[in-house]
Amino acid sequence: MTQTISINDSGRLQLTPLEIPSRLLLGPGPSNAHPTVLQAINTSPVGHLDPAFLALMDEIQSLLRYVWQTENSLTIAVSGTGTAAMEATIANAVEPGDVVLIGVAGYFGNRLVDMAGRYGADVRTITKPWGQVFNLDELQTALKTYRPAILALVHAETSTGARQPLEGVTDLCREFGTLLLVDTVTSLGGVPLFLDAWGVDLAYSCSQKGLGCPPGASPFTMSARAVEKLQQRQTKVANWYLDMLLLGKYWGAERTYHHTAPINLYYALREALRLLAEEGLANSWQRHQKNVEYLWEGLENLGLSMHVEQEYRLPTLTTVCIPAGVDGKAIARQLLNEYNIEIGGGLGELAGKVWRVGLMGFNSRKDSVDQLLAALRQVLPK
Repeated sequence: MTQTISINDSGRLQLTPLEIPSRLLLGPGPSNAHPTVLQAINTSPVGHLDPAFLALMDEIQSLLRYVWQTENSLTIAVSGTGTAAMEATIANAVEPGDVVLIGVAGYFGNRLVDMAGRYGADVRTITKPWGQVFNLDELQTALKTYRPAILALVHAETSTGARQPLEGVTDLCREFGTLLLVDTVTSLGGVPLFLDAWGVDLAYSCSQKGLGCPPGASPFTMSARAVEKLQQRQTKVANWYLDMLLLGKYWGAERTYHHTAPINLYYALREALRLLAEEGLANSWQRHQKNVEYLWEGLENLGLSMHVEQEYRLPTLTTVCIPAGVDGKAIARQLLNEYNIEIGGGLGELAGKVWRVGLMGFNSRKDSVDQLLAALRQVLPK
């Protein structure tokens, strides 16, 4: 994007009108939003306490309960990106001195460690190589050793493309009176999720990936067990903006003013959730799985391999191993500059070793895969 700034004869600053290239966003997020969602975000705003907007908030809550498969009363959209929703779970659930056990098998497990430490937690970790997942025996041993107040796991590790199985984890947590906190940033909408059936107590996500919405309005939910812990805190939630005792009154029956919500982003989120509900969760999950298997086959036909075992790969994000001798950053730049296709590079331990290819929400389509494969055929060394 080229910007031209000049001073006219009247001494006023002149800037050329905004021009942004049209990209196919096949990185780790954001993904392209559905045209209906983009249309919704351009709707004229109303006040954040307008009855029409409060009714829309109720619709968002109901739709989020559907896509998460939960009946949690405290289910809202945080005014902020997915990282704000991540911090909200830590800020509300963790009291100083709480033992918090975190499964670290990628970049975002480490982010949870950093956040929990900042809120005074006694942080303990279990680790796996990036791209692998924890089994029940490993989790049981760690729970028995540390007896934490909270176990935090990343369901969909955005840095590795690995899916952490959650079935059976809640039985272990209940044995030790532990709350289960789960990162669903790269799984919500595109990967099977059953929060109530799996006994998840706290979860967060984002709007710009599987939901196919611009970033800035991020799903958050707390079970009755987690709310009870929140209500019994001996200290105030250290983050005023993300305090669910306050936010719950804005989203709940009281409708007490808390902050000026990003109204147009909530318009977009409501429409994105509506489109997902009309498609049906099971259909969306199947669509994501079908399209990613088509991608994997195409990549393998190009001689490329995947970083994660197929059993644990995400249908929303694939880590592709960069072949020896290939400049991964140069290939990504060429895709962006010559083909208007964005893919992501590796983070942390996988920096320079993988590309991250996302097929999320509206972008999980066969033609998205075809465009990427056609471009890769041109830019990859023969």
